[in-house]
Amino acid sequence: MPSPSITKTQAHEVDAGLLDRFAAIVGSKYLITDPAAQEPYLVELRGLYRGHTHAVLRPGTVSEVAAILKLAHETRTAIVPQGGNTGLVGGQIPHAGELVLSLNRLDRIREVDATSNTMTCEAGVVLAKAQDAAAAAERLFPLSLAAEGSCTIGGNLSTNAGGTAVLAYGNARDLVLGLEVVLADGREWNGWRKLKKDNTGYDLKNLFIGAEGTLGVITAAVLKLFPRPRAVETAYVGLASPADALALLNLAGERVGGTVTSFELMSRTSVEFALRHGPGCRDPLGTPHPWYVLIELSSQAAGLRGALEDLLGAAAEQGRVTDATIAASLDQRKAFWHLRDMLSDVQRFEGGSIKHDISVPVAAVPDFIAQASAAVEALIPGCRPAAFGHLGDGNVHFNVSQPVGGDAAQYLARWDEMGTVVNRIVTELHGSISAEHGIGQLKRDLLADVKDQVALELMRALKRTLDPNGILNPGKVL
Repeated sequence: MPSPSITKTQAHEVDAGLLDRFAAIVGSKYLITDPAAQEPYLVELRGLYRGHTHAVLRPGTVSEVAAILKLAHETRTAIVPQGGNTGLVGGQIPHAGELVLSLNRLDRIREVDATSNTMTCEAGVVLAKAQDAAAAAERLFPLSLAAEGSCTIGGNLSTNAGGTAVLAYGNARDLVLGLEVVLADGREWNGWRKLKKDNTGYDLKNLFIGAEGTLGVITAAVLKLFPRPRAVETAYVGLASPADALALLNLAGERVGGTVTSFELMSRTSVEFALRHGPGCRDPLGTPHPWYVLIELSSQAAGLRGALEDLLGAAAEQGRVTDATIAASLDQRKAFWHLRDMLSDVQRFEGGSIKHDISVPVAAVPDFIAQASAAVEALIPGCRPAAFGHLGDGNVHFNVSQPVGGDAAQYLARWDEMGTVVNRIVTELHGSISAEHGIGQLKRDLLADVKDQVALELMRALKRTLDPNGILNPGKVL
């Protein structure tokens, strides 16, 4: 499968003597040079990026991470930090022989403090494990992604992950109180305090959240927990258009307020892909509809079902909802979410898919979908927009599958051309070309066209200050 354009960088050479020095830090067992054993660390989830490395380093302690970076800084050895390798923009792949610093052995949950509503996790903790640990203490860690069974806390924070609960709880950065970070020269910053108020200067943690491992390596974090909801109600709703979905969202804000924890928009095309290819996926409604919403309410109090029924009834009276079903059991709720979670993965069975992770102001989502769909269909007749996403925070995954029977390679070769068309519309609507997946390699060369020049200068100044030798994830973001 052809890749989007990547600016080539100089290959990084590492001699055997230097590898021996790194092996002395982590132990020979945890320095991987065998090509077959390296393979899981070198291929991006969608297959767009395939890298190569001299070695994969798997430290087991923070002090080992610090020793690795100290040596790398002294020898100007390039390092690519990596979590669960679930990123979608190539930010975790070594493209020029850099050493891979895998953090998946740093997998301890150091503490769950239910009284303070905090949990301290190391970077390699899988997101689902963190969710389970919170639930065991009758708490909620609300970050939720389709990849939660394999993505890690460190990767989630390095990319400022979003997911399905941003509407209620915010992005990953909103769920962090403190961080532990190893800097490029090996110094350890112990900023992992539980304080909800700390006005002692700059908020340093937000330099590293969303930086994709280019400024430092996150090794642990203090995360916010919330009371575990006692009542959850989920509905799968059929409607005619994104404008109707937006009207339903606004009506929900008026009638059920802060209980709305997820509001997912799905096109019929994307749902049909899941119904064709997703194991165990069934259509929750008896007849097809052009668009769907998966809405979930959560609360500590009872009475949500009646509130949800009233909301849907009012929306139907306004002509905004044409059909709906409310989950009658936990299994049915899981079935609704399973269908939603499969939307991205199943697109590969329909051939080449050109993907856009964008955000616009919530009110502009219907306009974006209409304009972008018309634009890509004019560019490549027969292509199939399969849009879905988090309407409540304006984040649309505008994925476009190839025409039926078309050639995948020829279609994917037009990735940059289609991206230019879509991103122009995003910019006109005052949106962002990256909502929750990051910049990585995929969107690095687009930043100069969409980012304020002063902002770019500040970002480069931070990079020079925190990583003067340019060893951390070179060629990514900037």
